[in-house]
Amino acid sequence: MPVSRRIEVSEPAVSDMNDTTRIGSEGEEAAAAWLLEQGFRLLRRNWRAGRYELDIVAEKEGTLHVVEVKTRRREGLTSPEEALDSRKIRALIRAARAYLDRHPHAGEVQFDLMAVETRPGEAPELRLIEHAVELHW
Repeated sequence: MPVSRRIEVSEPAVSDMNDTTRIGSEGEEAAAAWLLEQGFRLLRRNWRAGRYELDIVAEKEGTLHVVEVKTRRREGLTSPEEALDSRKIRALIRAARAYLDRHPHAGEVQFDLMAVETRPGEAPELRLIEHAVELHW
């Protein structure tokens, strides 16, 4: 069952971002703050290696959490959950393999989705969907 919560977020550092980039950045900031509040240790944010990218890599109780953050406007055409399609899942798994090649982890690896919905003038709504991607390594 997803955990849902609203959280206050500071304004992004870059003021000349386009609207989509700004909304995504705000969603990632909110997700990171929420994870910290829940006792996660953030290992990497916006990790990149070549064409691979991971939004958040965190650890809690020995489990490595690869957290994909999807931010959408409330009442938009698609929900954040719908944005995690099969193409994105394949890319996420490839990126996680690349990450683990560089940063081995002996424990369990879990893929989670942080769904963030925004509305101007309101705090974003966050939903953590644990085990959002079933692993078939």
